[in-house]
Amino acid sequence: MWLAPRQGPAASPGLPAPELAAGRGLRLVLGVLSLAVVVARLEGQAYSPTVNTRYGKLRGVRVPLPSEILGPVDQYLGVPYAAPPVGDKRFMPPEPPASWSGIRNATHFSPVCPQNIHSAVPEIMLPIWFTSNLDIVATYIQDPNEDCLYLNIYIPTEDDIRDSGAKPVMVYIHGGSYMEGTGNMIDGSVLASYGNVIVITLNYRVGVLGFLSTGDQAAKGNYGLLDQIQALRWVSENIAFFGGDPLRITVFGSGIGASCVSLLTLSHHSEGLFQRAIIQSGSALSSWAVNYQPVKYTSMLADKVGCNVLDTVDMVDCLRQKSAKELVEQDIQPARYHVAFGPVIDGDVIPDDPEILMEQGEFLNYDIMLGVNQGEGLKFVEGVVDPEDGVSGSDFDYSVSNFVDNLYGYPEGKDTLRETIKFMYTDWADRDNPETRRKTLVALFTDHQWVEPSVVTADLHARYGSPTYFYAFYHHCQSLMKPSPRFVLCKDFKPSVLDIK
Repeated sequence: MWLAPRQGPAASPGLPAPELAAGRGLRLVLGVLSLAVVVARLEGQAYSPTVNTRYGKLRGVRVPLPSEILGPVDQYLGVPYAAPPVGDKRFMPPEPPASWSGIRNATHFSPVCPQNIHSAVPEIMLPIWFTSNLDIVATYIQDPNEDCLYLNIYIPTEDDIRDSGAKPVMVYIHGGSYMEGTGNMIDGSVLASYGNVIVITLNYRVGVLGFLSTGDQAAKGNYGLLDQIQALRWVSENIAFFGGDPLRITVFGSGIGASCVSLLTLSHHSEGLFQRAIIQSGSALSSWAVNYQPVKYTSMLADKVGCNVLDTVDMVDCLRQKSAKELVEQDIQPARYHVAFGPVIDGDVIPDDPEILMEQGEFLNYDIMLGVNQGEGLKFVEGVVDPEDGVSGSDFDYSVSNFVDNLYGYPEGKDTLRETIKFMYTDWADRDNPETRRKTLVALFTDHQWVEPSVVTADLHARYGSPTYFYAFYHHCQSLMKPSPRFVLCKDFKPSVLDIK
């Protein structure tokens, strides 16, 4: 759903964005119906659809949905979009998949990419629904394998009388912290059936295997982004076989997924592979979107596994000899509000700093929609929140000082910066209320990490005449996944749109 286009400069990030009334009914319907999708999967499926692709024939499965208003969905799961990135292909761009003869069974998910959600993840970078349900999440990342570059396709089977032609396509880029995640967790069935769109989820290399960079030609990095681009290339070339329109492809993602989508709009490698982008709760301008110190973290990893040699080619060769498990289990912690392994400015996939690219109009004229949720910054505040008494004055002062130190180092004028932030984020009419301090502290992190980057991205995009849309999400969440009953706003938009299994 596209909202009213943004015409002029974005509002100040410090001001609350208008609440959107449109779409609440849709979100409620999708949220309720998604709960029953798993039940429907338990019913027997008699029909197994088949489809030809450029690489061979696929057999899928037709899954009924538990609603009179939703038709069945054809699912093609574990479809290879690239060759396995193993052996000498580790730390290399993806290659097209091999063709196959006969009919390939596409009724089960593929393995997820190697990852470790329990030690090497900066938890504050993960969505609340993820960190509150790690035991459940863990069941979806069992038995990882470097042979993991597969996608899942969800196709509605009932034509919409308003649009009976080729269907629009929505490709979902999962988020996390660049260190974990899988498209297998996201069930696109309800969105596909309700919206009469083809929904695609995918795995891409994460963490060390997806983003390690030596800062030179030995390992340029950005393999995870290149995986996403290869998946989009596969979709563009093959989606017509599934009844999809290759000229109506929308890429969307939340959090780190949104940062990936934002970066894809700036890369000429993506040109012609999609037409629209939805960037939810993140941007290429967020502090955690790009790793500006890749050599530092690569050296830390190499030292831990006995590969820290001066020649980077030899270092990468040594790392290729290590098992994926040994690499992903190393605990390399980034500075707060940053990432250890993520996209890097390589002069190619990301040719320059994202803000410079945006200022130069390097958007390739995509239609984009951006949005934020109220309370995005809750995760950054949880460590200083007293569940009974809110945030004390000393904790507030410490949080602001720590925020300045971690984001800006120790610049000249740091004291002035710190005091200015305190002044702007103090509710002077209720300055001694611990609960009010908590709300203003959440607002500080929300504004800096989500609102301001999104608003600036929207303004720069609109400046060059491209269609730009913006939303704010204020739904009051009743989900058990929400960690604090006193903070009743949903931090994460995604469970309202997609089925989180």
